[in-house]
Parts: sequence; C-alpha cells; structure tokens
Amino acid sequence: MPAFNANSFTDRMDAGAKARAAQLERARATAEALKSTAAERMAERVKIAADREARQAAREAARRAEVERIKAEKRAEAERKEAERLAAEEAKRLADEEYEAAKKWLAEEEKRKLVKLLADQKTMRDAKYVARKNRR
Repeated sequence: MPAFNANSFTDRMDAGAKARAAQLERARATAEALKSTAAERMAERVKIAADREARQAAREAARRAEVERIKAEKRAEAERKEAERLAAEEAKRLADEEYEAAKKWLAEEEKRKLVKLLADQKTMRDAKYVARKNRR
C-alpha cells in the first residue's frame, strides 16, 4: 500500500506556483544575459556575412579572370592559326609562281635547243649540198 502523503492540495498548488515562478525567473535571467550579448552576436553575424560576401566576390572575380584568360588564349590560338594559314597560302602562291616560271623557262629552253638543232641540221644539209656541188 502506498505511503500516506501529508501534502495538501494547497501545498501542492503553492509548490507548483513556486516552481513556475522559479522557471520564469530563470527564463528572464537567460533572456537578460542573451540581451546583453545580442549586440555582440549581431556584430559577429554581420562580420561573418561580410566575410562570406567578400569570399564570394573574390571567387567571382577569379572566375571572371579565368574566363578572360581562356578567351585570350582562344583569341591567340585563332590568330596563330590564321597567321599559319596566311603563311601557307603565301608559300603555296610563291611555289606556284616558281613552278610556272620554271615551266616557262624549260619551254623556252626546249625551243632554243630545237632552234639550234634545226639550225645545225640546216647547216649540215647546206654543207652536204655544197660538197655535192663541188664534186661535180
């Protein structure tokens, strides 16, 4: 059987009220302590937010710089390729001109050889003709 509890209803009500009052007093003390450090906490939050924004701005600036560097590299590569293409075209044009000049020179050289050969043949024929005439 349970032991007899000598506390009366009013004793229990008083004890509950005292406990609630003590709890309320503890909550008020905690709130006062938090109020006194609220400005410090708010300043810390502002500092953290400012630091975060600075880091984000630095990352964004680094990203933009990297994008610009890549664009500059691509432009330089395109310019290099264009210069190579122009140089190749110029080299091909010069080679074609040299080929045409050599071909023309060879054709003229062939003509000169042919003319000389024909002239030599004519001279030999004439010499034979003169020799035949002289024998008679």
